[in-house]
Amino acid sequence: MTTVSDTIDASEGVTDAIVSARALTLRFGGVTSLNNVTIAQQRGEILAVIGPNGAGKTSLFNCLTGVYEPQEGSITLRPSKGGEVSLLKRKPHKVNNLGVARTFQNIRLFNALTAVENVKIGVESRQHAGPVSAMLGLPNQRREERESDARAVELLSFVGLAAQANELAASLSYGQQRRLEIARALATGPELLLLDEPAAGTNPSEKIELTELIRRINREMQISVLLIEHDMRLVMALADRVAVLNFGKVIAGGRPEQVQRDPAVVEAYLGAAEEDEAS
Repeated sequence: MTTVSDTIDASEGVTDAIVSARALTLRFGGVTSLNNVTIAQQRGEILAVIGPNGAGKTSLFNCLTGVYEPQEGSITLRPSKGGEVSLLKRKPHKVNNLGVARTFQNIRLFNALTAVENVKIGVESRQHAGPVSAMLGLPNQRREERESDARAVELLSFVGLAAQANELAASLSYGQQRRLEIARALATGPELLLLDEPAAGTNPSEKIELTELIRRINREMQISVLLIEHDMRLVMALADRVAVLNFGKVIAGGRPEQVQRDPAVVEAYLGAAEEDEAS
């Protein structure tokens, strides 16, 4: 197998980065999950991170959102209000407060709550009324409760779940649960939305609906989207740019049509396929 002798910079051509990771290295004991990864996302774009299983894609997401702390490198967020802030050594809820939201490969919803209650949790994470205001029913708490209700309903309508607002999350179909998780993430008011395999487990019609939803989030809400996805048809239809990871390294980056023809990318995927057949 061909080795990549030089570190590939997947931030080339990015002039207005909303987030950038430089020389990111993450190790677990003797295993290196990310090896000197440099990647940046242009503000307003849909960036897809692809690669075979075990390539380090979710590890990258976990570093960006404060779940993992890399041993080396830097991660910088540049909010629209100006300035820049390091995301290193920040807990996930602190990263979320800075404007970074995510969904997970395995759906994480509050199954015993209704769809609207799930989304309200996201809205209320940005509100200011505390427990004392809630217990006393103070005016600011009542106002925020009304705002929370209205915003949750608005977001459920946006993702196509208005009719399911009062249904338990556990009773929704798999595709509906995917969209509900996205609505809850949007409720936190992000500038950057990370989607970890949002199409996993969905059927063809749900994939079409999901593709259009992500496109609308990007265009109508002006939210930058960072996407991990194995469905190449969805990636090619959505992504402005693609970065490819393999064995914890960036092996290619660029426009979807460029990456699709890159020999290193073809080899990485064919090699993975051959290993699967042999196992």
